[in-house]
Amino acid sequence: MLIVVHAFPRMTRSLGGLAIVAAMALSATGCGGDAPAPPEPPAAATARIPSGESAYIEHCAECHNGGVYKAPHKMFLAMMAPDAILASMDGIMASQAAELDDAQKQAVAEYLAGRSLDSVAVTSPPPRCDDADISLEQPPAQLGWGIDENNSRFQSAASGGLTGDAASGLTLKWAFAYPNSIQARSQPTVAGNSVFVGSQDGTVYALDHETGCVRWTYRASAEVRTPIVITDWSADDADARPQAFFGDILARAYALDARTGELLWVTKIDDHPNATITGAPVIADERLIVPVSSLEVSVAADPAYACCTFRGSVVALDTVSGRTLWKSYTIADAPADAGVTSAGTQILAPSGAPVWNSPLVDRKRGRVYAGTGENYSSPAGGTSDAIIAFDLETGGIVWANQATSGDAWNVGCLSDYAPDPANCPEENGPDFDFAAGVMQVSLDDGSDLLIAGQKSGDVMGIDPDSGETRWRTKVGRGGVQGGVHFGMATDGERIYVPINDMAYPEDVTRYQFTTEPRPGLFALDPATGEELWAHPADNVCPEGNSFCDPGISAAITAVPGAVVAGHMDGRVRIYATDDGELLWEFDTLREFDTVSGETAQGGSMSGGGPAVADGMVYINSGYGIYMHMPGNVLLAFGTD
Repeated sequence: MLIVVHAFPRMTRSLGGLAIVAAMALSATGCGGDAPAPPEPPAAATARIPSGESAYIEHCAECHNGGVYKAPHKMFLAMMAPDAILASMDGIMASQAAELDDAQKQAVAEYLAGRSLDSVAVTSPPPRCDDADISLEQPPAQLGWGIDENNSRFQSAASGGLTGDAASGLTLKWAFAYPNSIQARSQPTVAGNSVFVGSQDGTVYALDHETGCVRWTYRASAEVRTPIVITDWSADDADARPQAFFGDILARAYALDARTGELLWVTKIDDHPNATITGAPVIADERLIVPVSSLEVSVAADPAYACCTFRGSVVALDTVSGRTLWKSYTIADAPADAGVTSAGTQILAPSGAPVWNSPLVDRKRGRVYAGTGENYSSPAGGTSDAIIAFDLETGGIVWANQATSGDAWNVGCLSDYAPDPANCPEENGPDFDFAAGVMQVSLDDGSDLLIAGQKSGDVMGIDPDSGETRWRTKVGRGGVQGGVHFGMATDGERIYVPINDMAYPEDVTRYQFTTEPRPGLFALDPATGEELWAHPADNVCPEGNSFCDPGISAAITAVPGAVVAGHMDGRVRIYATDDGELLWEFDTLREFDTVSGETAQGGSMSGGGPAVADGMVYINSGYGIYMHMPGNVLLAFGTD
């Protein structure tokens, strides 16, 4: 069974462990009128779908329904834009599609994408900048997803130009519409007088940071949900050739010339048909450290699928050539035959332990730290739901700290989405991934501590030398979409913890909760884990809007005196760091006039967090998956 709702692809995955067919086939009433329904395909496209299906079955299904190990599963193809699928049949898949005529190719592309080629036509493209040059006088304001080498997600006043005192003066300066998108989850990066960002249709943009005009674009094979990570340079180096790195959902890592958008290299980092890149790559001198995750956990909803064969990993690539330097699996043993399910399907194990988050590079100790998700099939091993330390030179595992043992789970365990629970492992969860990148803080006594947040709602302080847990604090209730999701922040004085704690319907019976959900923002003492203050999120969701939630799923960003947080209810809120007081709020749950003249829609906010630079705040709005509100806008705020 393919878990995709045609008319628009929905097969997606929540934070490592949860795959929810975005049960957000939004109707005019289903979202309270606040977010429009995704477009239905035109009648002409609908008429072509049967021929597209038959052509796919005859010429493509043997490979893409699991027959060829390296071929992307049909689920992934359904996430791609139809024009990207069509281009592949005239490009990398030209020999395989040679027997199809042009009409059949178009029909296959539209059948897989669930929408017509006409639906992705851009009638009003964003304006091009008169000056297409990237300024070398402005080195990157963010050194990757974590902003600095400690993954602190703290933007200093010098580079960010924003403090809590100025937050109340922010106003919207411009808005940019992502074409053909219902979600915006690539965290913006500011460098060279430009904002670099990826999009759902695979287009990477370099936009002018003050006006939103386009300097250059590059089209990747599929959605780019990672940030665009830019190599640093000196402001007085007029000959600098900075590189821009990112990954797409087909597990391809890319390097572009950051000044021109020219492709330098592209590397497929994992041959598994369901492998993907979710977490941001990290630059470590001549190495690019790339985490590898997977959507096989979703394919396992089909009781006829032999579950499972994917193993999470971390890969080191040469930044100049893209050549693989080392690859370290989170599960040492390759999967082997482990019996059959109640449906008579083969069981393969061990599997899973994907890496959804951006790794942390510790140059002092020569290590890379990354968090893992659950196992997909039994037995649950010792490296799932764990923080793992890898050797930076070799990739060898130095230590592993498992936060939750016995966690094996896949979508076959969700009664709403699996026709038969045959593939559900006997452990049946709890699905408590590490989806947020690990941070490192320096304490007053001179020691270092790793800080990790989990979907269980727990936050941990871990000794980077031994891997031992120093403290563990229960902040959120946790759950399928509970706890800590995409990223915490720290200014050295406090740890700022965003909690989502969505009231997912199956949670009540699955976890037997005895406490209420706790969405909101919280502050902890980094040395002890003691909770210093709490600011529970106000529930301002409109009555009847079943896709609106008050929690914070997106990564947050700290600046001196304030924390910037995008909420699932579509609000951007800025909180004071000393007590959590609300300093500023902006409702993105509406339509926006954009620089292209197109109208864009705001929605839920998740995935990558806000970027702050030169007194501006750049943040995405729209997360039309996992039962949340769609949208397709990048917003730029500044002060007068």
